[in-house]
Amino acid sequence: MIAFRGFPRRLIPWALGGALALLAVISVPSMLQHDTVVQIRVAHNGTNLPDGFYLYQQLSAQGVRIKSITPAGDALVIHFENEEQSLAAQKVLRRLLPQGFVVASGPQASQQVPDANRPTYS
Repeated sequence: MIAFRGFPRRLIPWALGGALALLAVISVPSMLQHDTVVQIRVAHNGTNLPDGFYLYQQLSAQGVRIKSITPAGDALVIHFENEEQSLAAQKVLRRLLPQGFVVASGPQASQQVPDANRPTYS
């Protein structure tokens, strides 16, 4: 308690409570904010994933705003700021990509953790 010398002991619980409340106010919005994710996987072995930069260009040309496109194992994970952009991207991707690709969204797509050593297009 050397650091609190000269600080009234009766105020220590209030100071600690205030510090915890400030920490909660700062950290809760970032925990509640989540990205909307779409994942593109190949349906058949032997098919290569589409180029992430090509997809970025095509989606941008259609007015879809993308946060990032990240290769993740055998898939491409595309992050969007909101559900509206994700739905628009899914429509474009289903038209753009030939048969043999699976476009998934929601919890099953966001469980794929991107590989930190691979490039991100944004």
